[in-house]
Amino acid sequence: MEVFQVVLFVFLIVCAISVTFSRNLLNSIIIFMSYSLIMSIIWILLESPDLAITEAAVGAGITSILFFVTLKKIHAIVAIDEDKEDKKKRGDAQ
Repeated sequence: MEVFQVVLFVFLIVCAISVTFSRNLLNSIIIFMSYSLIMSIIWILLESPDLAITEAAVGAGITSILFFVTLKKIHAIVAIDEDKEDKKKRGDAQ
């Protein structure tokens, strides 16, 4: 069990470092979600299920959804069809 905890702590540190160096906002949110899920597993292993449920619900759930909605509102996430149409328009204009 102790080896599993060390592996989770290593993944936690890797997630924390990689989210700071990620340039893509969508990737940063996904890494943050994985950080929260790993942290909730660690809380379970530390025998604190109330914190694990809270971390999973708030950290990985609600906060990530709010980040996705915010990125959609500021048009940082563009649908694939819209992106193809924009490329076609740029190609026609040139």
